[in-house]
Amino acid sequence: MEGAVTHRALLATVWLLCVYADQITDQSSTQDALSTSAWVECVCQNHHSCEGTCSGHYCYFYANRDEERRGCLEDFTQCRSAMADLYMTCCTDHHCNANITKPKEKIEPTNIGEGRDSVVMLVVVPVLVLVIVAMGACALVLWLRSRKPHYIRTYMEEHDATMMKVPAGADPTYGDIFDEFCTSGSGTGLPYLVQRTMARQISLVECVGKGRYGEVWRGTWMGESVAVKIFSSRDEQSWFRETEIYNTVQLRHDNILGFIASDMTSKNSSTQLWLITHYHELGSLYDFLQYSSMDPEGCLRMCLSVASGLVHLHTEILSTQGKPAIAHRDLKSRNILVKRNGQCCIADLGLAVIHSQSNDVLDVGNNPRVGTKRYMAPEVLDESIRVDVFESYKQTDIWALGLVLWEITRRTIVNGIVEEYRPPFFDVVPSDPSFEEMKKVVCVDQHRPSLHNRLYSHPILSTIAKVMKECWFQSPPARLTALRVRKTLAKLDQDTDQIIDKLKQDV
Repeated sequence: MEGAVTHRALLATVWLLCVYADQITDQSSTQDALSTSAWVECVCQNHHSCEGTCSGHYCYFYANRDEERRGCLEDFTQCRSAMADLYMTCCTDHHCNANITKPKEKIEPTNIGEGRDSVVMLVVVPVLVLVIVAMGACALVLWLRSRKPHYIRTYMEEHDATMMKVPAGADPTYGDIFDEFCTSGSGTGLPYLVQRTMARQISLVECVGKGRYGEVWRGTWMGESVAVKIFSSRDEQSWFRETEIYNTVQLRHDNILGFIASDMTSKNSSTQLWLITHYHELGSLYDFLQYSSMDPEGCLRMCLSVASGLVHLHTEILSTQGKPAIAHRDLKSRNILVKRNGQCCIADLGLAVIHSQSNDVLDVGNNPRVGTKRYMAPEVLDESIRVDVFESYKQTDIWALGLVLWEITRRTIVNGIVEEYRPPFFDVVPSDPSFEEMKKVVCVDQHRPSLHNRLYSHPILSTIAKVMKECWFQSPPARLTALRVRKTLAKLDQDTDQIIDKLKQDV
């Protein structure tokens, strides 16, 4: 019996040391690369944050099926690619990435640290053998003294149980987790090196949604539920775009879906693209409105939260830790999630457009996907939109915002009356309208969603109805801005609170 217990203790010790050795090897490789790299000037192409040249420890060249990029990096670990059809290489001389081209043969996954890792392993492994023998002897002595043979096994079982715990009650809180991994609050998600291992740390529990982009799963990580958006291989550009925006822009806001990490993993001999975000069990606004109705105060809370999220996207923050202005381009009820407190948060930034006043660069990305036809503004449908002007994209978001507010108000109870959920223009186009059908209804007939008479009998809904109409002007410059929508709804919310407080005092 004692021999079996000793054997298990030694195996556990060996396992822990192997994990520690793997970490040492990875850190040694990274530190070695950083220590040998000097500050170099690189060619920078096809990147919104620089033009011409940039400076860093490494110059990189990136290529996939449709795009090539050049730029500079400071972190050696970013010079790695684990995807087929994606080529990335780094060099350490001035302008050394200028003449690098995509290989003609099929691109295979690369790992520029592989040779260095092999050399380190040749040195580390013999040393580890001696350390393992010594540590095994020490472990045996400690076990004989402590007489606690089940400690390691108990710890591992408790650790697994914690990882699988799904919290109940309010929305998950991720603050403590971010505080553990992040040294400051300036970032949006977890540090890059932590993100690289996220797929191995998450346990997928259940599929909660499917779409043209792929699937959404609920998973567990660090004792919390998280949402895992798994992109299909044909939608690689959306994953890359969303990852790029979340990792380079300060987007933390109560009404923007919280980003945790982005990672690539291999499942069943194929590469999967993961985007890990906060999890909201009530699902999308589209799903929520199918089975739920609300009172006017709840309607106002939802509308105000959507407008607040859009204001944060549209606003450029000019500071050292600032953010450029962003237009969503695919705002709709399916891309808005409902939180437990009755507010909403905007999701899916795969089609977003970025603009920065400092360098006046408009970055529209490289995604061939277009927005949802049912929510397209007139200037998009008749192709008169000025694609080189950022304000044009913000104005299309306002059009879609008005349609989302209309969907919410339909499910609001006034005088005991509430309408069934219907998508915008349900009465004039089929369930999957074509581009031409939407163009005829919106541009030629200039049709707008109808408003039920009950809305005008309540002060909150009558104001929201007025806001909707001002979001639907045919002329884009005549539409309200997101900031004006938020201010109007915020004042309405404040006035409502004052009336309720007065009624309580009278009672």
